[in-house]
Amino acid sequence: MTTNLERLMTVADLDAIPEDGNLYELIGGAIFMSRAPSIPHQRILLNLIVKFSLYLAKNPVGELLPGPGVIFDDHNAVIPDLVFVSNEQRGRLEGQDRLTWAPALVIEILSPGPENARRDLEIKAEMYSAFEVGEYWVVDPQSQTVRIHRTKEGSYEAITLSEDDEINSPEILPGFRFKVGSVFEAVSPS
Repeated sequence: MTTNLERLMTVADLDAIPEDGNLYELIGGAIFMSRAPSIPHQRILLNLIVKFSLYLAKNPVGELLPGPGVIFDDHNAVIPDLVFVSNEQRGRLEGQDRLTWAPALVIEILSPGPENARRDLEIKAEMYSAFEVGEYWVVDPQSQTVRIHRTKEGSYEAITLSEDDEINSPEILPGFRFKVGSVFEAVSPS
């Protein structure tokens, strides 16, 4: 009988990695590396930030945080593109440099490649569901869709929205709505 003694990585191990320009995340004790985001990725990010900023200026129901570290436990630490924390959660931010609890909403912008798709669409969806993140959105620049995972009866239920479909979040962001296609405006260089 053989035993697999492979050691799970921890947040302490992740913090000990020398700065090399890459982003590292830890999911289930496995390390995942990402490169710096592309220009189209950053344009989508900016479009989302503008939409949230306009909404939050009129409806101050929480705070949007771009790229914060989120540590769920010693073996799960990620850097989502955007995180929304509700007003009820904001007090927990005091004195913290990273979130150590499940935010109301997490948004990831999918990077090209099958490994990135698997990580964001499957592995992270399972992790966010397990740690009870209220909603998880995956924005896909290739297909120009947004996949929204919402908690229903203790697990995530996913819907995929495209160009003329409206994104909304009635429980977390009342009255917040916009067409999916507007997220991808001015993404490709002319």
